[in-house]
Amino acid sequence: MVSAAYAATLVLFVLANRLTTSANAIFLQATAPLYVLLLAPLLLREHIRRSDLAYIAAVGAGMSLFFTGEQQALATAPDPARGNVLALASGITYALMLIGLRWLGRRGGGDAGLATVAAGNVLAFAAALGPALPVERFGAGDAAVLVYLGTAQIGLAYWCLTAGIRHVPAFEAVTVLQLEVAMNPVWTWLIHGERPAGRALAGGALIVCATVVNTWRNRALAVSSITQRGRAAGASGG
Repeated sequence: MVSAAYAATLVLFVLANRLTTSANAIFLQATAPLYVLLLAPLLLREHIRRSDLAYIAAVGAGMSLFFTGEQQALATAPDPARGNVLALASGITYALMLIGLRWLGRRGGGDAGLATVAAGNVLAFAAALGPALPVERFGAGDAAVLVYLGTAQIGLAYWCLTAGIRHVPAFEAVTVLQLEVAMNPVWTWLIHGERPAGRALAGGALIVCATVVNTWRNRALAVSSITQRGRAAGASGG
């Protein structure tokens, strides 16, 4: 199941990027912490804090901005509405994948996590092979791009993810990845001249900022709780 969620995340995100702007795709996938937060109590026994409710409301407001107002089609985003839906779905499957990897990590399954990602790549390849055929043109440049994407952008990135997620809660792990989200519109604007709609940028900024603030707040509360328990233990021991 974790492999299937991983494969679905890859395929849905690629399809979303073909139809909507890169910023929309990455911002909507970045709603994954919301689903992690909602599903973690059931699947991981990681409870929702009261402060997380404001985060849920902020992300919901940010998501709504992507689906209100008219979105103009661009050369790099021919069908924004359909692409946005696929990107939103990739956020859900991404959350399921992260929860699954966290569950495997808790069981001490570092190798299982890598095996799951490898199996997910095979599933994604199988799902994408049919629509990709027949291959009419394949040059050295295409081969170089595929090698880079397979080894660095996917292979190395997910090796780091599976190694690190064993040591942090699933919600915290996904928030660290918000740096990619924040920089994505910058790179696509510089390289492709792609300009997302103002509502999309506002919604994305709201999602990213809410995620960072909520993570910082929860981290501060956790540190404060540990400090208070340490003082109480010291006082009782004295």
